[in-house]
Amino acid sequence: MTQTFDLIVRGGEVVNHAGRGITDIGVRNGKIVAIGDLGQASAGEVFDAKGLTVLPGVIDSQVHFREPGLEWKEDLESGSRGAALGGVVAVFEMPNTEPTTTDPDALADKLSRAKNRMHTDHAFYVGGTHENAEFLGELERLPGCCGIKVFMGASTGSLLVQDDEGVENVLRHVNRRAAFHSEDEYRLAERRALARPGDWTSHPEVRDAQAALQSTHRLVRIAKSLGKRIHVLHVTTKEEIDFLAQNKDVASVEVTPQHLTLVAPEAYERLKGFAQMNPPIRSADHVAGVWRGIEAGIADVLGSDHAPHTREEKARPYPASPSGMPGVQTLVPIMLTHVVDGKLSLERFVDLTSHGVNRVFGLADKGRIAEGFDADFTIVDMKARRVITHDWMATRSGWTPFDGFEAKAWPKATIVRGIVVMRDDEIVAEGRGEPVRFLETLAR
Repeated sequence: MTQTFDLIVRGGEVVNHAGRGITDIGVRNGKIVAIGDLGQASAGEVFDAKGLTVLPGVIDSQVHFREPGLEWKEDLESGSRGAALGGVVAVFEMPNTEPTTTDPDALADKLSRAKNRMHTDHAFYVGGTHENAEFLGELERLPGCCGIKVFMGASTGSLLVQDDEGVENVLRHVNRRAAFHSEDEYRLAERRALARPGDWTSHPEVRDAQAALQSTHRLVRIAKSLGKRIHVLHVTTKEEIDFLAQNKDVASVEVTPQHLTLVAPEAYERLKGFAQMNPPIRSADHVAGVWRGIEAGIADVLGSDHAPHTREEKARPYPASPSGMPGVQTLVPIMLTHVVDGKLSLERFVDLTSHGVNRVFGLADKGRIAEGFDADFTIVDMKARRVITHDWMATRSGWTPFDGFEAKAWPKATIVRGIVVMRDDEIVAEGRGEPVRFLETLAR
């Protein structure tokens, strides 16, 4: 009897736990149900992947889509449009919106706003604060929540837990892995006077490497004392990489394409406010240190920290200019260019963008090309040559720090749970995103 599927992805080079090889993938009811030679099978839809590379769907575990309250910068629809155009199948969105995502109603509101509007699957962080710490154990178990996020150093928004007692209180009440923006607010406050008006090269002096390392030392000490798991976001310093390598029992590590690709002071001289983010773009020795974190297996996941502001806002003279830059749409072409250039293997890219997210966050059914998992695929042309431009960007902010960057690989299709959402730079299925499921939030 002829096998039938809803979708067959045919003839692509599949990269998964078995290695690399030309094969077919059969999809039924949004799940992978067969991997192998399906030449005799039929399907309602066939995606011809001949000459292309089929990766497990890329998951961006740190984005700021600015809705509610800051929709002139971005919203859930435009942010997820950029994600899908960039080959990303799912995003984890941050809580520093207005109002902040710090209670069940705010989380439910985001999930409601996402329904029928987001083009990718999605989950939302709940912000940990002094005020809601005792309720975090309940909040982190709500469906659609990817975990608790804490700002130890001030950034965009009003969320801040700068003191050890506050961090300890948050961790005492959580059971899942909590994510941290790790910069020492006390040191940042001391150094704000070092900002030179109109000179963005002073940004990494204000928010220096010691501010990050000091905070991460404090965070790890507290986590170890309580036996809790932590996820250190956007690690930027060589010293943190070396320190976190000694503390992998409690700490997982995120790195970003920006901190692997842009280098100070050149980036600030060329891009000015458009290179400003927290933690900062740093000097070449720190960039090399973060790359060492990838090469040595210390980094667990790659997130974009997509955090757009308008051109007008970014044009304000430093330090009045806000920190943050778009990144979800460019993550795949930027990092695959590093693959083509020999900076990391394609298998390591997969580990950082799907398998690692599966491990760190405990995904129920995403992050692998394997039978029984969601049929999420990022299909790329590893021989394409395209220049990234502002015009390509879907973000409401309308710009990218990588304008003019020649990418050496390109996302050709984004398939989410067996639905072809993006094909050849066009969204072809709108508003089909659903909440991501986590092992620790499944109904019991």
